[in-house]
Amino acid sequence: MTIRNRKPLIALIVAAGSVLAIPAMAQSAQQSAAQAQNQAAQAQQAAAQAGDAADTAANAAAQASAQAGGGGGQTWASVDTDGNGTISKAEAQVNAGLAQVFDQADTNKDGELSPDEYKAYVAAQQGKAAGNGAQQSK
Repeated sequence: MTIRNRKPLIALIVAAGSVLAIPAMAQSAQQSAAQAQNQAAQAQQAAAQAGDAADTAANAAAQASAQAGGGGGQTWASVDTDGNGTISKAEAQVNAGLAQVFDQADTNKDGELSPDEYKAYVAAQQGKAAGNGAQQSK
């Protein structure tokens, strides 16, 4: 083989190699894009879980505040201004934490919150908070 014959042959081999390498590069780019999408989806899921945890923490803080008296040494009796043993929605307004969760805690929807309803609500929220903590640690 002469040098004149080798140059076109080498050029043909280089061109064929380039053409064959293009699909491999495209496939690699597609895989990278798919991995990036998966990572973005995982990041969104983590952000959503963090938001849920923040909501749970805020509710727990409001409940703790209401249980502890809400900053002014409030007791059930001090919030129950009419002395009937239950707290109305209007009476709950003196405690921001209690006012915020009143509708959720009033399970029989009679507009009055009994001590038993409130205790059940707090227990349910503490159970949710404990369950969310266990899920996030997995």
